[in-house]
This record gives sequence, C-alpha cells and structure tokens, in this order.
Amino acid sequence: MKLSQLAAVAVVSIAELAHCGSMQNVPGAGNRRAEIISRDSPAVKRSFAYLLRQAATIQNPTLRTQTVDALSNPLTCVRHRAGVDLTLKKAILKNLADAGLIDARDEASFPGGFMAGVFPPVFDEGSQCPRLAQSFIAAPGSIFGGHHSYPGGLAVHEMTNEISAINLAAQYREVYLSPSRQVHAGKPRPISTQWQGLISQDSIVGAPLWHDWAKVLVFQWNEDGSEFAELNFAGNGRTDNYGSAGDSQTGAHHILGLAESMKRKLPADFVITQASAHASPTLSNEYKVVNWLRAAAIVAQIDVIGAGYLAVDHQGRLRLPALRQLGSLDLNSASPSQVNLLAEYSIHNLSDSDFTYAVPAIHSAEWILEKLAPEFGYDPADVPRYNNHYRNVALSNLTAERLLMIYSQKGIAAVRTELRSLRAQSKI
Repeated sequence: MKLSQLAAVAVVSIAELAHCGSMQNVPGAGNRRAEIISRDSPAVKRSFAYLLRQAATIQNPTLRTQTVDALSNPLTCVRHRAGVDLTLKKAILKNLADAGLIDARDEASFPGGFMAGVFPPVFDEGSQCPRLAQSFIAAPGSIFGGHHSYPGGLAVHEMTNEISAINLAAQYREVYLSPSRQVHAGKPRPISTQWQGLISQDSIVGAPLWHDWAKVLVFQWNEDGSEFAELNFAGNGRTDNYGSAGDSQTGAHHILGLAESMKRKLPADFVITQASAHASPTLSNEYKVVNWLRAAAIVAQIDVIGAGYLAVDHQGRLRLPALRQLGSLDLNSASPSQVNLLAEYSIHNLSDSDFTYAVPAIHSAEWILEKLAPEFGYDPADVPRYNNHYRNVALSNLTAERLLMIYSQKGIAAVRTELRSLRAQSKI
C-alpha cells in the first residue's frame, strides 16, 4: 500500500475512533490522563489505601480475595463479561426487555444505545478475561458534574461510605443489641459474641466497597476531561411494582456491580446487602431491590432463584429470601411481617447518603473554581485544558466538600490560597 493510501486510512480510522468514542463503544480516551491526576493526589491515595486495608479485614476468604482483587488488580477479569460476544449481548438485552427491565424508549437518547449502556467498553472484549479500561483509582464517583466527579472521586466517596457503614453498625449493636449492658470503668462492656454476629461485619465492610465498583466500567473519561454518560435501567419507570405503579430504574453501575458479585459467587446475604444501597427493601420498596437483582442476574446469566438471591412467595411473586436462621420461616405462610429483612440492608442503605452534602458541594465548587480560573490562567471555554489541567486536578487534590467548607467559613480568599498551594506544587 502506498504512503498516501496509508495516510488516508489513518485519517479515516482516527475519525471512526472519535465517532465510536462519542458513542461510548471504545475505552475512554481520557482514562490515562485521569489516572495520572488521581495517583498524584494525596487525598485519593489516602482513600484508596484505606479501602484496601478495610478489604483485608474481611473474614470470609472468598469475599476477601474477590474484593481485594476487584479493587487493586489492574488486570482483574470482569467476570460478568467473560465470553460475552455480540450474539450473547443481543440475547441479554432481549431478556431484559422481555422481563420489563429495560425501556425501549430510552435507547435512542443514550450514546451508543443499550449496547453501550449495558456493556461499557472493556479491553479484550469477548474473551474469557475482559479487563477494565481504567483502574479503580482513576474512576470518578458519579456522572460529570455530580458528586465526587473527578479522578479518584470513587475512592474518596467509598471511603466516606465505608466509615459511615462501620459507625452505623456499631451504633445498631450498641443501641439495639446491648441496651441493658452495664458500664464498667467509664466504658460499656464489650458486646457478647453471641449478639455481635447478628450483624455481619463482612457485609458491613464489603458492601460499600462493592456497590460502586462498576463505576470504573461506566464512568470512563473522555479526551476533554468529561465523562461517559450512564444508562438507567432495571425497570420501565412506571409499573415496576409487580405491575402496579412504581419506578425501579437505577444507574447501570448499580446493576453491573451486582452482576459482577453474582458472577464471582459472593454470598446471597452479601449481594442483597449490596443491592440495598439505592433503596432499603422496607416501607414498600422491596420490589426495587427485587428488580435490581433480577436485572443483574440476567446480565450475569445467573439463575436468580437457584442461586438463592430471590425466592417465590405464596402469591407467585419474587421476593427476597429468608436467610440465616430466618430460613425456617416460610414466605408461603403469608406472614404479616417482613421476615426476610436483615439489619445490614438498611445500614448499607443509610451509609450511602453522602450525596446529600456532596452534590451541592460539587455545584458550589464548580462555581468557585470558575470564578478563580482567570487568576490561574484558565478559560472555562477551553474545555479540554480547563478540565484536564485545572478543574479535575483541583477537585482531585482538594475535593469539592473541602472547598465548600472552606468557602462557607472563610470566603473565596481562603479557596484562592488552596489553589495557590497547588500552583506552587506545579499541579495547576
């Protein structure tokens, strides 16, 4: 082939690659830049190290090994994508549609359609060991402009949730499992081992680490420093409550993370705890968790009942199974109480509430950074340079929450000082 022909092919290939990237069908062109930023951030590195220490404390050997691998192994296999070729992808999407867990009306508006939304790009696509297109430490905590939406934001977000879950579990044990224990030498006596086990510490520690894991898949980085969009599915948004009014649609990261946990054969009580992050299966919300588990099982090609993640009640409806000692209680008995509820489900749900401060924090931080940008030589209109060398770097190192706290108490001058510190370190 002549040089001129090679050049022409190269131009076409680059154009096609750019088009595919906008459709979210190929790994994010900005993933490498995001990793450089995150690995240079003390805040991110501290959070990531904390998560790994927590994962190492898990007692169940399978859960511990799989969790450490998922977080720290850059070559980890994405199990729910192993051997999933185009034909199988189409079959999975059809199964989701037939089950009412994906809404055809949503496809046209999503970049790349359902194929890109349910199957974000990975390396070694279709092989027996597909690999993540970015490492865990580089991933953001949510969609661009959402909470923790900067390189490494996922680790920071999960550290917050992990600490919350551990503290909430300790609170539940103190208040509900030992209300009559006496204080000795100014401190409460340790809770009896008999009662400690009523709340699984493995689920408390592991669920926050796994719940958002698939954000590594979903929220990849574009070349201009923005992020991939996220598909919402696992319902039609209208009649998801066993045919009655209800909306169980949720972010793809939630479903894909569950699919990965199922494929790695993690315990049922743990997977249901993980599934409860976006809604505790209480107060008429059980159907949401049920639908999320159904959707995840379809993506993972798992028999959701046979694997013990769901059970059928006396009305023929899929319900959460009664686990542990509650296994002797029969869902077919039409019990007036919800006998299939573990405390871990609600604790994990409560621990995933940092967004109540983190969302307004990112909005305020974006505004503050934009106001100060000209002083540091950045123009918000120059999107790639602004995001890659100023906005993402500042947020990764300082966090939006820190900036809002400083601004709220000390004003914009104090934020300027923080940014000048980054400039002195040649980071921005």
